[in-house]
Amino acid sequence: MEPVVEMRKGISLRARLFVRFLRLTLRPLMLHAPFTPRVLRYMYLVDALAFFFVSPRGTRKQKVAFDGFKAELVCGPGVKGADRIILYFHGGGFMVAGLNTHRRLVSRISAAAGAPALSVAYRQLPEANLAGSVDDCVTAYRHLLDRGYRPEQIIVAGDSAGGFLSLAAPLKAISEGLPAPGGIVAISPLTDLDDAAKLAHENLRLDAFIPGTRLGVLRELVLRDMVPDPLHSPVNGALADLPPVLIHAGSTEILRADAELMAERLAAAGVPATLTLWDRQPHVFQIFADLCPEGLASIAEIGAFVRALPRSREASEAEVA
Repeated sequence: MEPVVEMRKGISLRARLFVRFLRLTLRPLMLHAPFTPRVLRYMYLVDALAFFFVSPRGTRKQKVAFDGFKAELVCGPGVKGADRIILYFHGGGFMVAGLNTHRRLVSRISAAAGAPALSVAYRQLPEANLAGSVDDCVTAYRHLLDRGYRPEQIIVAGDSAGGFLSLAAPLKAISEGLPAPGGIVAISPLTDLDDAAKLAHENLRLDAFIPGTRLGVLRELVLRDMVPDPLHSPVNGALADLPPVLIHAGSTEILRADAELMAERLAAAGVPATLTLWDRQPHVFQIFADLCPEGLASIAEIGAFVRALPRSREASEAEVA
């Protein structure tokens, strides 16, 4: 089986200007930021200071408490209830961002999909390493199953580091005997902790704000107190039991290499996989949808993917037959 690879050509003037802005501002910051333990202890302030980010009018949210981490149920405009739910993991390099920074994006995805979304603020650096983050995401998935959702009603999604978790958490859940979710959406996902392919990719110089030379620092941080193992990376996991996967990424971002490799490995394992590449869009451009209009188009396609997924295992098996 081959993955479905689609290209969305064309970039708006607003997106061009925003990409240039990122290259001049955020990229130098990312290149020189000192990711020391002392600095990491204050990364929570980024999400705390994002409390003023305005959600789309009509968004409703409700706090959901877990042991050791937080979450909130987000219903986008017009979403009053549905027979499925999105389990969302935010990005931020496993060290920054959270419910506040991503609420606007999660609300838009919820509205596009016509389903509520449980947005999870899993433990991050320096509080937890990669294993701790994955465990929190599996706990949130188990919570939805315990609340009565059938596995096919749960769509797991995430961006960047959260895109990693959107694949790693279901793999961990399946290994623990839990059923696979109904679908997965990975936005600009990190999928391989081995940097070799990314550092050799032409996008190393084209990415608007992620310097590839810092990826090794991130790997060392997230694997703290863990024995290095290729199976930590979703691309090397036992993929055959995963549900259909949709991946969206920018054509010039450095994590395009990870998105392409993930799509290839999924298809090789017999998993329906669609990779959509957006022309010259920056990493997780969907969160910048107010400045990159293509972000809204991407969110609409994500919503359509969720709506089109079978609503029961029986329906899915009938379609295959």
